[in-house]
Amino acid sequence: MGGGHDIFWSSLIPGLNWLERQFINPSNGEPGLHVSNAILVTLIILCLAVLAKGKLKDRFDSDDDLVPEARLTVRNLLEIMVTGIMKIMEDSMGPVYRRFLPLVGALAFFILFSNLSGLVPGFAPPTDNLNTTLAVALVVFVAYNFYGFKEHGLSYLKHFMGPFWWLAWLMIPIEIISHFARPMSLSLRLFGNIMGDHKVGAIFFMLAPLAVPVFTSVLGLFVSFVQTFVFMLLTMVYISGAIAHEEH
Repeated sequence: MGGGHDIFWSSLIPGLNWLERQFINPSNGEPGLHVSNAILVTLIILCLAVLAKGKLKDRFDSDDDLVPEARLTVRNLLEIMVTGIMKIMEDSMGPVYRRFLPLVGALAFFILFSNLSGLVPGFAPPTDNLNTTLAVALVVFVAYNFYGFKEHGLSYLKHFMGPFWWLAWLMIPIEIISHFARPMSLSLRLFGNIMGDHKVGAIFFMLAPLAVPVFTSVLGLFVSFVQTFVFMLLTMVYISGAIAHEEH
């Protein structure tokens, strides 16, 4: 990836290819493909959302919104994905899940589409770069702490003191280290799995270009969905813990 003979769609788009040159890796001289491809994936998601919303509006106008279409369309596909995300969130977080649907839903779409883009020739998955996964993990870190302070005010700091006040001297350092380790854990897990899957697929493709791609594609699909689910689940766990009211 990033070799002299590789061709990426983002490098053919004016503006995105300029960004790649601005974020060149100083250690190996590779262009910042994770930046341009992250923007490209985001634009694709936005275009699909606008297209689906237009279809939804048309069906509202014709009073056919309750009748599903017989064939698979962009609207149906996105409805299935959103319904699945909402179901997972409701099962994990309970009735409060709707407050956090925009955040968790946006993360799920971006991570899933980024992971899956690695299966498409001409795309470099943004999530196989630690800069991207760390940035997404930091969004989660800032968000769940923000929700914690919003829910509890300064009393949120009691979460770091443990169940007994006389253990605060021990629990505070442990909790601080634990919380700062969360973005590293989130980012390294996602980066390692996607990067590893991408590299393994490329190696097997070179060894057996005819038979292996089907197997590696199925494996890539599985890894993409599983890593998206794990990231979603941990995000929901962190948010639920931050807004939880301790019972005394």
